[in-house]
Amino acid sequence: MNKKKRYEYIINYFQEHNPQAASELQYKNPYQLLVAVILSAQCTDKRVNEETPALFAAYPTPEDMKNAGIEDIYSYIKRISYPNNKAKHLKGMATVLCDRFGGIVPDDVELLQQLPGVGRKTANVVASVIFHQPKMAVDTHVFRVAERIGLTTHSKNPLQTELELTKNIPENLIPIAHHWLILHGRYVCIARKPQCITCGIQSACRYFQKHPINE
Repeated sequence: MNKKKRYEYIINYFQEHNPQAASELQYKNPYQLLVAVILSAQCTDKRVNEETPALFAAYPTPEDMKNAGIEDIYSYIKRISYPNNKAKHLKGMATVLCDRFGGIVPDDVELLQQLPGVGRKTANVVASVIFHQPKMAVDTHVFRVAERIGLTTHSKNPLQTELELTKNIPENLIPIAHHWLILHGRYVCIARKPQCITCGIQSACRYFQKHPINE
């Protein structure tokens, strides 16, 4: 199967079987999503969702977080990975968001990346989920799954993966395709032992063609 047909098959499969794919992070507004995505780096969405309700109750606006002490922010996220750095990032993010952007989360990925703790992946998530822009955020799941199933070829870094995916996926489907790949990597095409036997895209998967039976 060539790459064009592989893309068509996989997109059609997910459109049929997961048409409502969305982020598993819990949020109520752009500010909350931005905070949640910053916290989700190298941490599970489940753990982030367990900790953010108290954090959002304590700091319901960027202004509230800007005025908080780093130690106080830390106390709410200490069960999340790398809490010291993330507390500093949240404080810095809220400060810049208030001082430079009037407390409004910008819809431009370049502007988003001016916020402390916000890299390209986080900026793309916010632009895609909140502003419905055709931005492909590449996390570890997307990077792994895209290469494994054959949507990318010898991709060396997340940027290469992002560019190849956005080139081959219809623009209107890029936001949801991000969630398709994340959820597939989280629950089916897991890192150590992909669940190929129960996978619905095995007939189009490059990995399955080489490893037809799970080892």
